[in-house]
Amino acid sequence: MNYRKTKYNSKKVTIDGITFQSTKEGHRYCELKLLERAGEIKDLKMQVPFELVPALCEPNTIGKRGEIKKGKTIENSVVYNADFVYFDNRKQQMIVEDSKGCRTKDYIIKRKLMKQLYSQFEFIESW
Repeated sequence: MNYRKTKYNSKKVTIDGITFQSTKEGHRYCELKLLERAGEIKDLKMQVPFELVPALCEPNTIGKRGEIKKGKTIENSVVYNADFVYFDNRKQQMIVEDSKGCRTKDYIIKRKLMKQLYSQFEFIESW
């Protein structure tokens, strides 16, 4: 394992050639890989983006030659990146999991939006 400090005083760690934002996230990855090998979970994915608020753009226009010109982006979309997404075979449900060391205001808002917009997923936080 290779360690480096990050913004929130966590240490980045590299496992299996994958760099994680914290040792907690790296350890959870190892646990989930074991669960996947044991058949408890399947389809493990990392850093999965979920769009919470679409980008705000100016309207498209028609150019001189009749082509459609895409409107300029005024505001970028708001995206929540889940640390892990997988299917739990026992619960028969998709799980969205986040390994956090601290709760920022941005994270709390995104978590609430995520739970509201993607209620078909079970949301798990590990601290």
